[in-house]
Amino acid sequence: MQDTYGCIKWNVKCLPLEETQESQQQKMEKLKVMFQHSDANPEEVKCLMKSTFYTQRQHVNQGKSIKCLREEWPFWFDDLGMSVHFKELTGIDLKETFTRNLDLKGKRLLDYMTTVCFNKSKKFLQNYARLQRMRGPQGGCSDDVIEMLLLLLSYFDEKEESMFFHVEDTGLAEEVQLEQVPLTPAVIVCGQSCYSSTRYMLSLDQNHTNTNISSFISALCLMFGSYYCFNIHYPSELASTLEFLQRCFFSNPEKGTKVENKNSKRRLNVNP
Repeated sequence: MQDTYGCIKWNVKCLPLEETQESQQQKMEKLKVMFQHSDANPEEVKCLMKSTFYTQRQHVNQGKSIKCLREEWPFWFDDLGMSVHFKELTGIDLKETFTRNLDLKGKRLLDYMTTVCFNKSKKFLQNYARLQRMRGPQGGCSDDVIEMLLLLLSYFDEKEESMFFHVEDTGLAEEVQLEQVPLTPAVIVCGQSCYSSTRYMLSLDQNHTNTNISSFISALCLMFGSYYCFNIHYPSELASTLEFLQRCFFSNPEKGTKVENKNSKRRLNVNP
């Protein structure tokens, strides 16, 4: 249930009419070659990713490892490729939906967090003060998104370390101690804080899947999209934050849950 949750084309039964196994393989190889070139045509990449969606779903549903999927479908772990797969899989534009809802609800949520929630607990107040010190007096839209997400984690009493892993800002991908990174999708922050970082990485199953993400919003969307694209359940230690992001900012779906079920207790339709 958690694997198929929120998906409209999770298990594609048949190849597209004009496709064969051979043509799918040829397109997969072409995408690999194109990934090596910085001037690859984005529209051609989108077209090839969309036409090979059947094979991508076959590979992930057959249980191929993240490392294997990364080697065979490198564009899948980029903004461009994941947006195509996520749209086919769920019917939703990943980044566009997030940014649209951010414009509609982001400021209201941040205002609520920084006024009403002050009285929630001493711990929340301390976290807010810590974030203000890290952020400094200047801050733009990206900083607002970072603050909103970190305050959400604090509000739901969930740990930043379950979602973010910090390394030196000059650190190389091969220097990251992946055995210390969570198994679930995690954003590796290159720098002391999300506010000061200019580069992010993404890790799945303690494997590097993208080592050069330039914006916090892109990193967040890639992390969230990975749960759906690769049949990963929300970890219980991030359940509330991820379900809130899902319902409020990614608009899919309003009921049910993708949280891992560690016991036989009946799940509620909406997290209390």
